[in-house]
Amino acid sequence: MKIARALLTAALAAAVPAGAAQADPADTPPTVNEYVALGDSWAADATLSQITTASTPFGCVQSSHDYAKQVAAALSVPVFRDATCGGATTVNMLNPQSSPVGVNPPQFDRLTPSTDLVTLGIGGNDADLAATVTDCLTIDPAVSPCLEKNVVHGVDLMSQKIAAAAPKVAATIAGIRERAPHARILLLDYFEGIGTDGGCFPQIPISEADAIWLGQKLLEIDHMLTRVAARTGIQLVDTYDGSAGHDACRPVGTRWVEGLVPYSGDPVGLAVPFHPNQLGADYQARRLLEAIDSPR
Repeated sequence: MKIARALLTAALAAAVPAGAAQADPADTPPTVNEYVALGDSWAADATLSQITTASTPFGCVQSSHDYAKQVAAALSVPVFRDATCGGATTVNMLNPQSSPVGVNPPQFDRLTPSTDLVTLGIGGNDADLAATVTDCLTIDPAVSPCLEKNVVHGVDLMSQKIAAAAPKVAATIAGIRERAPHARILLLDYFEGIGTDGGCFPQIPISEADAIWLGQKLLEIDHMLTRVAARTGIQLVDTYDGSAGHDACRPVGTRWVEGLVPYSGDPVGLAVPFHPNQLGADYQARRLLEAIDSPR
C-alpha cells in the first residue's frame, strides 16, 4: 500500500469544522526538505521479492516500498536518502558495511547540516537478537535451546547484551545531532513479531518456552529504546503498541512478519524470515506519519 500525501491532507482537512475559514497551521502536515532514513533490516523492511538498489547495494535487501520511502512520498520530500541496510549495527553508522554483493557506505555519510528529518531503527543486531532466533529452532518442542544457551546460572546473557546496546544507540543519536544539528530525530522500536504467550510449533519450530523468552527479549529491547529516547530527548515512535495479533504465527493477510518459511503472501514472493512483510512496512509508515504529525 502506498500512502499518498493527498490522503493524509484529506484526513486532516476532514477534521476542520464546517464553515472554518482555513485550517489551523498546526493541523497541516509539516514541511520536510531533506529526510535521511538510517537503520537495520527492520528499517529497510528487508525483502527478497522487491529489492531496490537505488540507494544501497543488493546485499542490503532494502525494500522498494519500505516505510521510509512511503513517508517520503506522503510528505513530498524533495531530498530523500535511504541508508537502511539489512544486518546493520550502530557500528555501520560510521563504518561501511560489506557483503558479497556490495558495500554500503557509512550510513552517516548521507547526513548533512541541512537534513531536517532523520528516522532511526537500530539496536536489535547490536544485541544479537536476530542471530539468536535461528539458535532457537528445534524439532523437539520439549527442549529450549535458546534458554539453555542464553540463561546461564540464572543470568540472562541476552539481557546483558540489550543493556550494553543502550549507550551505542545513544551515541548514534549524538552522532546524528553533530552532523545534522537542526534535524528532528525519530527513533522507531520493533513491533510484535512474536508474542509473549507462546509460539505456534510446528508452524514455526520453536518451543513454547523459547518463544515466550524471545517475545520477552523483543519487548525488553523496545523498553531499552524507550529509555534511550527519553534520556536523549528525541521522539520515540512506538510501533509495538497496536501490533498485537499480527505476529509471525498469524495467517497470510493478518501477519505483519514472516515466519521461518522464506515466502510471503504480502507481497507474494520470496521473503526474509522473521522480518516485516509489506503489511508490516505499511503499518510502520502509518505510525511514523502519525508521530511526525504530532507535537514534538
